[in-house]
Amino acid sequence: MSQRKDKEKVLGETFDDERIKTFLNYPAPAGVNPDYHLLEKAYRGMLGDNFNTFVKFFVEAGKDVNAIGPEGKTFLQVVKTHRNGEEYAAALEAAGAK
Repeated sequence: MSQRKDKEKVLGETFDDERIKTFLNYPAPAGVNPDYHLLEKAYRGMLGDNFNTFVKFFVEAGKDVNAIGPEGKTFLQVVKTHRNGEEYAAALEAAGAK
């Protein structure tokens, strides 16, 4: 017998500003830069438009768009290697990421 998932993935979901801001409050695992973790969490959970808004809130909160992740790279460097990362990379670059 196959099991059903408890929750189906919702594609194309848009968030209001308050929901987007909740992504600023995820604790990082031990040994992971907290700012890098927040960028990764938002990237994995948002469409490009929402991520663009998140990056603006992220910078306003004094977070580091050039935080280094576990692989020794910035999140922008990682996203640029992803097949569908262009829109996310553009949001990061607009915020000053290198």
